[in-house]
Amino acid sequence: MERKWYTTAEVADMLGFGLSKTKTLVLTGEIRSVRIGRNRRILPTWVDEYVARVVASAEQVAA
Repeated sequence: MERKWYTTAEVADMLGFGLSKTKTLVLTGEIRSVRIGRNRRILPTWVDEYVARVVASAEQVAA
């Protein structure tokens, strides 16, 4: 069965970021998330959306 949700710590590991930076990105809405009870969960597509936005922004700056 494929994973449907990631924890903030798992996303931090995937992106190579620290947990604090990832939590900040989640809390500011740069990485979308949902709150389930006391926990935050992130869909894989939301991680992909964040990465695509960062790449697009970097390409605009380089152009």
